[in-house]
This record gives sequence, structure tokens and C-alpha cells, in this order.
Amino acid sequence: MSALDQLHTKISDGSAVVGIYGLGYVGLPLALRFAEVGIRVIGFDIDDSKVQALNAGRSYIERLGDELIASARKAGFEATGDFSRSTEADALIICVPTPLNTHHEPDLSFVIDTTEAILPYFREGQLLSLESTTWPGTTEEELAPRLERCGFKAGSNCALVFSPEREDPGNAHYDTRTIPKVIGGMTPRCLELGQAIYGHAINTLVPVSSPRAAEMTKLLENIHRAVNIGLVNEMKIVSDKMGIDIHEVIRAAATKPFGFVPYTPGPGLGGHCIPIDPFYLTWKAKEYGVNTRFIELAGEINHYMPHWVVEKVADALNSQKKAVNGSRVLILGLAYKKNIDDTRESPAVEIMSLLEQRGALVAYSDPHVPTFPRKRDYSFDLDSVQLSGGNIQEFDCVVLATDHDLFDYEALARHSRLLVDTRGRYAPSRAANIIPA
Repeated sequence: MSALDQLHTKISDGSAVVGIYGLGYVGLPLALRFAEVGIRVIGFDIDDSKVQALNAGRSYIERLGDELIASARKAGFEATGDFSRSTEADALIICVPTPLNTHHEPDLSFVIDTTEAILPYFREGQLLSLESTTWPGTTEEELAPRLERCGFKAGSNCALVFSPEREDPGNAHYDTRTIPKVIGGMTPRCLELGQAIYGHAINTLVPVSSPRAAEMTKLLENIHRAVNIGLVNEMKIVSDKMGIDIHEVIRAAATKPFGFVPYTPGPGLGGHCIPIDPFYLTWKAKEYGVNTRFIELAGEINHYMPHWVVEKVADALNSQKKAVNGSRVLILGLAYKKNIDDTRESPAVEIMSLLEQRGALVAYSDPHVPTFPRKRDYSFDLDSVQLSGGNIQEFDCVVLATDHDLFDYEALARHSRLLVDTRGRYAPSRAANIIPA
């Protein structure tokens, strides 16, 4: 029996071991899902604090409670930073970040470093799956050659697939199990094995012809959102200049039963995917002599939105004969979207930084983020402010950046001297102290 036949047998009878590399917002839910269906999972992460927390039954992601970790531990899940244990796994799934560098170019260092850490322990009969969002061709041009240099040929003595993550934190209607999963294999046999392992954990699988097609699918999904959000953000700026409530316009347009999909404007783009992924395609497209001007323009608009919000704050303070410099400004919501604790690429953080650069004394309140997290580009030694009528009044301006449901919006409107609303929560308010942004 060949190595891949043995792998297929293990996957079919449920004895295959899954290794998940990167136990963050993508990797940890996937690990818990495999554990839930009785698959033994080894989680790998270079952050020792995460490893210790998980092995002690503690979660560090709000929506994944300790009880889920404890249940997975009982099912055999364990976390480790020891990559030599990769040889124990049959299916190895990489779920690490793919950020941009300072020049807005793809940074694949996490993917490459993880792959290089696995290779000394890789063996025949293993499946390697990349879930990290990246440019079309990454699996074939970066991962496959590294495997081949070590004597592994996809479809012959190992399997290689790309299956992009599709996570939507805070969405109560879909989870890891119910979100359809796209898979592209280097060969038909690779695709067959990829479908077999993911089929244990995911209800619906969507096979495509190649890893490139799967990689492009993920980019299209996120670029679609980025471009449409850029459009509605630009419409918001124009509407504001014309004295028109953009939220009223969107509600009216959404009554059209065909040809229109409503998108909501905001203070900018957040999360790990939508602000970053479009630039993976613009970078790769240049190799083919294509300039993705439409995508880049949307990126420029969305990147500008935190600056737009800061100008609205400055105008609001100026109307009270105050400068930004020296004013106390409270940012409501640090997470990039409502009702979650994920602050990756959050426009709220950029707004804080821009205000601080202009001399404002900034603070934040977020019931889901008690302490400002460690970040590469930002450093605030702050804890979340517990809101009350008295301390709201102490701030010269309050900025609603993320509209968590836990905020008391009536009290905020009543006690705020100025409230800059970037989410349309108060539209169409005519209160003098509420400024749409």
C-alpha cells in the first residue's frame, strides 16, 4: 500500500492526526472543530503564553469560551511549540498571518518560516494544507518547490492543497462547520485527500481546479467587499458635503428588490483580511503587466477614512472654540467590528494614533478589550474606561468607532459634550451634540 493510500485509510477511519500551525482567530476554531468530531489535534504556536493557556484549559479569544477548550482537551487536543512533533500529524494545516510590509508588499515570512520549521520533520504520507490568504501561485511557487527539495512530490508521496480560511467573527448564523470550504489541490489525488480530511469537520466542500483558483477565490471575496466599502465610504463623504444623510440613502436604495446590495460606511477597514488582501493581488498582477487601478483606488479611499474622522473631530471641537491639542478624546470601541474582541487592523487604533499625533489626550472604552493589546505599529499603555454619566462628561469629545451592542447609546447621547458618530448609530439624529462622520 502506498503512503498516500495509507493516509487515505487513516483519514477514512478517523485515526488521522491533524496538526494546526498558528492558534489564532483562524487556527484555534478549526482545531476545536476537528476535536469536536473526534479527530486528535496537535496545535502548534510559537507564542508560549498561548500554548500554556490552552493546555491549562483557558481561552484567549472571547467568543471561544474556556468550556470549549476544556472539551477539546478531553478529546485529546494539546498545544505545543515543539515542531519536531510534526511527524506525529498526518494532515498539517498552516493558519499563520500574511501581513504587508512597510512598502505595502506581501510578507510571506510567517508562511515560509512555518514551512521551513516543518520540513525537517515532514515524512511521506502527510498532507500539507495552506489556509493563509496569499497571492495566486504561492502554493505552487513557494511550498511545492520546498517540498521537492526535500524529496517530496505532491500527488506521489505526499499531498499539497490550498484551502482558504473563511472566518466571520461575531456572525451568529455561520461558524467553522457551516461555512462552505473551497479547496484546490496540486493534483487530483491531493484534492481527494484534502476533501477527505476537511470533510470530517466541514459540512460543504467546494473543490476547484487548482491551488491558484482557490487562492484567487479568496482574494475575490475580500476585494469585492473592499471595493464596495470604498464606494460607499466615498458616497458618505460626498453626501456629507451635500448635507445628505447617507444612511437614509442606503436604506432607501436597499428597498430595490434587484441589482443593489447594501454596504455600510464606517471609519475605515479593519480585520486581518479586507484591508490587506487586495494588495496581494495588486502586487502579483504587476508580474503580468496589469495595473489594478480600481482595487488600488478603493484601498486609497478606505485608508483615508480614519483621517476623515479626525478632521470631523477637529471641526467639532473647533465649533466649541477648542483645539484638538490638549482636548480629551474618548474612542468608543477598539475592535474592528461590533461585538468581538479582535483589534487587528482596526481603524479605531489608527484614529487614536492620529489624534495623539495632533496633541489629543486619548482614551478608549471597549467592553470586549479590557487592555490595549500588543501591536507592532502602535503602543498605548491604556485600559478600557468603564463608562458612567460622570466620566463621559469629562471628555471634550467622544468618537463612536465601533458600535458594540453593550454600549448604552441613550446615556452616551445624553452625557457626551460632543459625539462623533462614524457608524450611523444615531442617524438621523438632529441633536446638536451628535456629529455624523
